Amino acid sequence: MSPHLFVRRRRGLDRLKLLVSCGLVSAVALAALAIPVRGEAPIRFIDSAKVWVLSGGNASYVLGVNERNELQSVYWGKRIWRDQDWTVVKSSPQWDGVDPSTNTTPEEYPGWGGLRFFEPCLKATLAGGVRDVVLEYAAHDIRGDELSVTMKDIGGGLAVELRYRIYPNGVLSKSSVIRNASNAVVTIESAQSGAWQLPAAEGYHLSYLAGRWGEETLYTREPIHRGSKVIESRRGSTSNQFNPWFAIDGPEEAGEEHGNVWFGALGWSGSWKIAVEQTPHRDLRITGGYNDFDFSYPLKPGESLSTPPFYAGFTDHGFGEASRLMHRFQLEHILPRPSAGHPRPVLYNSWEATGFAVDEPGQTALARKAAEIGVERFVMDDGWFGARDSSLAGLGDWVPNPKKFPHGLKPLIDNVKSLGMDFGLWVEPEMVNSDSDLYRAHPDWVLSFPGRPRSEARNQLVLNLSREDVKEYVLASLDKLVSENEIAFLKWDLNRNFSEPGWQEAPPAEQKTIWVRHVNNYYDVIDRLRARHPKLEIESCASGGGRVDLGVLTRTEEVWPSDNTDAFDRLSIQYGYSHAYTPKTMMAWVTDVPSMDQRSEPLEYRFLVAMMGSLGIGSNLTKWNPEEVQVASRMVALYKRIRGTVQEGQLYRLLAPVDGSLSANEYVSQNGKQAVLFAFLHAQQYGRLAPSIHLRGLAETAVYRVGVVEGKIAEKQETFSGAYLMNHGLTPSLKGEFDAAAVVLERLD
Repeated sequence: MSPHLFVRRRRGLDRLKLLVSCGLVSAVALAALAIPVRGEAPIRFIDSAKVWVLSGGNASYVLGVNERNELQSVYWGKRIWRDQDWTVVKSSPQWDGVDPSTNTTPEEYPGWGGLRFFEPCLKATLAGGVRDVVLEYAAHDIRGDELSVTMKDIGGGLAVELRYRIYPNGVLSKSSVIRNASNAVVTIESAQSGAWQLPAAEGYHLSYLAGRWGEETLYTREPIHRGSKVIESRRGSTSNQFNPWFAIDGPEEAGEEHGNVWFGALGWSGSWKIAVEQTPHRDLRITGGYNDFDFSYPLKPGESLSTPPFYAGFTDHGFGEASRLMHRFQLEHILPRPSAGHPRPVLYNSWEATGFAVDEPGQTALARKAAEIGVERFVMDDGWFGARDSSLAGLGDWVPNPKKFPHGLKPLIDNVKSLGMDFGLWVEPEMVNSDSDLYRAHPDWVLSFPGRPRSEARNQLVLNLSREDVKEYVLASLDKLVSENEIAFLKWDLNRNFSEPGWQEAPPAEQKTIWVRHVNNYYDVIDRLRARHPKLEIESCASGGGRVDLGVLTRTEEVWPSDNTDAFDRLSIQYGYSHAYTPKTMMAWVTDVPSMDQRSEPLEYRFLVAMMGSLGIGSNLTKWNPEEVQVASRMVALYKRIRGTVQEGQLYRLLAPVDGSLSANEYVSQNGKQAVLFAFLHAQQYGRLAPSIHLRGLAETAVYRVGVVEGKIAEKQETFSGAYLMNHGLTPSLKGEFDAAAVVLERLD
């Protein structure tokens, strides 16, 4: 870039900042904007230095080929505009005889071979039992925002294509395609999507999401020390225990709106692993991909194995901006295309009202109640199919129970549609009960080892979806169900983890491929089902948040974060969830009290917590009194007014629920015309009043009118400047226990 172009670019940025100060462009829009130089490509190869520069948003990622022909990480951080700054890449200098240069050089995709002793991206057994992989650069190809780099093993028997894509806001994806280039079988023993490298420093911190059933995605942050920290799932699915997302800040500590944060997430719905390794030299590597526990993937000559995408990004504006970058990336590039720009409907689910005791009259009565309060989608949950009167029987037999639905599902669906709602249905296609017609006909279709017990969890077994006949059965069952009924939505559940992962029909050397094949076939079923039914929408549910990741979100519109619907607990679950995933994908229900914690929060409080994602209702509506119906109708109407801002706007976490008695979130619409503040008081102490809450993301010189307040803020005037709202703040009038407020601000142009 010439100095003259740089000056023009800076002048353009200065003009945009002036527009922000005048209230003509939102600060949110400016923060996400990087002004490209005319003709500047997102990926550029500097031939003289053998360096690739990938730039998007406010970030740059640089890699190059060193003097040993290794592909080496060079830089990942704030955008650097001048290509002339990059010079020839050199490997790390030799430190001592114990740590050779090959062990300290930050390779992009290291194999396990030669003098390398850290976490590899690729481990394999080659022809003749050779267990040594040393990869060298062979070729590359640039096509717009995509870069392909081909690496070859020095023995010639293995090739790896590294695939990069840089997105407009600076999020980058890495993946690999591993090919057997020999004339013998090659067995892959570890296949990672890629490695991210950070420079040597003390003071890094790792953030990740951990928990268990009922307390998923709890935000955890800890110092990084020398050694390796592994977060993973070995369960066959993403898991309730850990989520494949990370964030690293440092060396100086970052906050919600300041400091350097590197963040990333795997797009994979099976067993996975992310290893965060700080070397004795204080370099930092983050390696992620398939979990290599019980992993083996033989490749015949010419065959290949593709790894899932590993997405990552950088910001120097803290954890809040890291989340907003991921949210916008997901809305624009991850979620299924038909869902982009379309609001998630207000949903009712019948499970907590009826359990397994579903029938046509009972569901019709619930549907009438749901329509009265403004629900747009009615979902019938478990119990509608086969011999399903409890969790003991019926899974796998996806036909309506003739006693409960003597005329099939059509009469119920017609009633639901006549009330102005569309219809959804619960399914769990990957599981089977031993008491089912399917299992009696095909006992060999489940994961199992010969002569070993078949462990049941929740009274069910796991279908071996790796088998083509099982995959086709699942697809045919769902296709028939959707084709014969006007079903707009499937709640796709998965209520147990894998065990006895045997595949008796496959050769022993290939049985461990089920960890990959099952998930790829699960993806294939959804992809083909949606191709046949383009308007069908799907929710990913897995005993709560057991399958939440960027792989499943490319195929489903929403996920179920947790079976725990206690509103106070949900504040922390949703807080952690929002670090990695957009609120639009987060299904949040209002349910009855007492909750699983034997706690009873007010109905309005429960609604406001659920309204910070995609709103659902799971209460037994037949037991609500007129006052509760009135509150619900008012809350649903309010949600419809603000859901565009909540689902697709910019999220600001103002006060974390883990930090004290008061928590608050703010959402600002993409066009800056609406802002919504949610505030929640756990328990008042010593008669203290709630402190003022400082808003963010507004235009200082703009004026905002308070549209909805319901007496829940101390200030009485109808309008405020953006400067007042962000610098002085609003004072919530919250008292007692479990009090909550929603404040809607409309910008006056």
